[in-house]
Amino acid sequence: QVQLVESGGGLVQAGGSLRLSCAASGRTLSSYAMGWFRQPPGKEREFVGAISRNSATTTYEDSVKGRFTISRHNAENTVSLQMNSLKPEDTAVYYCAADYTSNYYRATYDEHRYNYWGQGTQVTVSS
Repeated sequence: QVQLVESGGGLVQAGGSLRLSCAASGRTLSSYAMGWFRQPPGKEREFVGAISRNSATTTYEDSVKGRFTISRHNAENTVSLQMNSLKPEDTAVYYCAADYTSNYYRATYDEHRYNYWGQGTQVTVSS
């Protein structure tokens, strides 16, 4: 069992930056690929990005490429999402998720692959 807790959300002006963190307890994250998802107000949850177990593979949703960066810090059992050049359309509840996999290179957008989810943290970008 893995417990995930996101932090770092808040209110920021357009063009600003935020860094989200996802802290795990219960098990080491080294056995999991990690993903970030978000749910904008009134919309379905959507993929943001993912990082493989060995950090060799990262994938991003097109609208965040070049602005968002996922990193993992296995020694600290955390994963971060650095968000730069934020836009009002980035406003959402952001979730981290863990994908238990033997594939060191998998970083999937498929939310059904993810076994554990955090409670989410709100990010609001004002125009």
